[in-house]
Amino acid sequence: MASLPSPGSRFHEVQELLAAYAAHEYTFTDTPESPGSALSAYLRITSTAPQRVATAVHQLDDLLRTGLFSPEIADEIALFPEIKPSSGRSAEDCLRIVREHLVRQLQNPTPKSRTLPHNAWERRERFPELNQFLGAYFHQDFSDEYASYRDAIDDYLSGASENDLDRLLRDITELLSMTTTDRHLKQTASDLGMDVSPPPGVGLRKWLNDVAGIVSRHQLK
Repeated sequence: MASLPSPGSRFHEVQELLAAYAAHEYTFTDTPESPGSALSAYLRITSTAPQRVATAVHQLDDLLRTGLFSPEIADEIALFPEIKPSSGRSAEDCLRIVREHLVRQLQNPTPKSRTLPHNAWERRERFPELNQFLGAYFHQDFSDEYASYRDAIDDYLSGASENDLDRLLRDITELLSMTTTDRHLKQTASDLGMDVSPPPGVGLRKWLNDVAGIVSRHQLK
């Protein structure tokens, strides 16, 4: 598995971009006319973050100018997931096609998607703070670390910033509005790192609503 990118690394946003391809069969499927499924997912995620797209374009320019096989960047390239070029194209050709689609996104931004993200990578990107909350506090060792669900929530609240809390509330609200079935909600929560069931006798949807209520009341203190 490729390492998670560091915001300070030279190609951190390109590494994030390539993670979308890793979640879609590790293959470039874009054409000059239209983005493939992986790039479409990345464009959906960054539709409200043009600075990320601009950073990706800048880093792709740097990468292509330096050369994929340059010893200067070998350590960074080693962290990239290995994405297969499409038939008849080199990796550089594929990255240039990606770049052109990113530039089009900057010139003609697409509206924010209102549909449920399509896979685990996109869900983690779409709901980053809920991913942090569920994955860091309701993982498989939850019962070894906390005496109750409320203890875990209080632990999160003790270290979360106001921005974190606002983001968590937005994530929960968006997720609940997008998921129309319990199956989709359960799958999304699992993709976001939740390895335990909700408290006994409480459905997942109600529990997430309860969490949102606890967070909101905490903000009023």
